Amino acid sequence: MGKEKNPRRVAENEAFAKLRMLRTSPQKLNLVAAMIRGKKVDRALTDLTFSKKRIAIDVKKCLQSAVANAENNHGLDVDELVVTEAWVGKNLVMKRGRPRARGRFGRINKPFSELTIKVRQVEEQA
Repeated sequence: MGKEKNPRRVAENEAFAKLRMLRTSPQKLNLVAAMIRGKKVDRALTDLTFSKKRIAIDVKKCLQSAVANAENNHGLDVDELVVTEAWVGKNLVMKRGRPRARGRFGRINKPFSELTIKVRQVEEQA
């Protein structure tokens, strides 16, 4: 009588996590996301821990969430996980402004972005 189980959106050896409403521009977030693409998870976490970028803290949380999803929901081995994809999308933009000279209005955009991190279990080559 119950609903059927939803089909998986990723392969059997993959898991992902999504973070929305990050208060930074997609361009700045993409610099941090590019830093971890293709790396092993433990190396990526180390890089994010010692990064000087403010948004690296939130990217690290998202990566830890993807690892937790892989381990708890899909039964994957944490030591063999690799960050296969990390992509950035635009979200809403808050429009603010400041009065400028001669009655003009200086527009200030405050962009938000979203981040999706996908991890995959890759077996070690002997």
